[in-house]
Amino acid sequence: MSGPGDFKPFDSGVTPRYQEPATFMRSRRHAIGPDVDIALAGVPFDLGATYRPGARHGPAATREASRLIRAVNPATKVAPFRLCNIADVGDAPTHPLKVEESCDMIQDFYEEIHAAGAWPLSVGGDHTVPLPILRAIARDRPLGLFHVDAHADTFDEFMGATINHATFLRRAVEEGLVDPRRTVQVGLRGTRYGDDDIGYGADVGIAMVPMDDYETMGRDAFIRFALDVIGDGPCYLTIDIDGLDPRDCPGTGVPEPGGISMRDMQVILRSFRGVEAVGGDICEVSPPHDPTGMTFVNVANLMFEMACLMAENRSKAS
Repeated sequence: MSGPGDFKPFDSGVTPRYQEPATFMRSRRHAIGPDVDIALAGVPFDLGATYRPGARHGPAATREASRLIRAVNPATKVAPFRLCNIADVGDAPTHPLKVEESCDMIQDFYEEIHAAGAWPLSVGGDHTVPLPILRAIARDRPLGLFHVDAHADTFDEFMGATINHATFLRRAVEEGLVDPRRTVQVGLRGTRYGDDDIGYGADVGIAMVPMDDYETMGRDAFIRFALDVIGDGPCYLTIDIDGLDPRDCPGTGVPEPGGISMRDMQVILRSFRGVEAVGGDICEVSPPHDPTGMTFVNVANLMFEMACLMAENRSKAS
């Protein structure tokens, strides 16, 4: 059995970044097993997207971009790979043509991760992806949720389909996977189909923070508010990359102007030290829509911030 911190990633001071096959943050590629503490995984699925496809290529682009990531967080000084064993366990299997079958396949993959005792950190894939992950890891108790998004994702159905990237949170609440009163959403700003598009969230007690309110509150006040809502219990982090401003992250299927800056997102995550984060994902990462590649550099950096939170939490829980 390996000990904490035994899974050392490639050091770019020894092995140049452009060498070796790409893995998330140059981590060791390793099979799912009891010696993995945090499992980095891709979910190449975008059949739940209702507008522009392409997020199935998000994990591959993020692996390449994450060659830039180094070992130590410059603000918190956390070095996640020293604290616990973090490995790239590959991609969840999906069916290229079937939504429900893909969700079942994804759920099975994450049930294997969960059974091995690892905590998942993933890159999608459209924002259907958190639902099968939560079905695998949150069946025993509902989790709190920190949700960054331009859209509430609480529709009951979209064009007759009940499983897609606009419905994941509603399904997760209905299935008892997420505690709505320990859920905070930020970045909401997209134009709506009707007056009641966000009515469900208000009815069940989700704390919704539209961008206008976020700017009025200010970043520090929002952080205090979010920490109060999430509380002391275990929680899951999910970032739809369209929650960020498209100037920073244009590579997404449904870009919405006026979002959270990359800088604010970094600071928010760094301020969440002590939050009991047991899993997370970054979704709607679509390489065809950003030929510059900057979206994927930012996604890789956000993945590192989430890994820092989870690794520090995991090391304290061990």
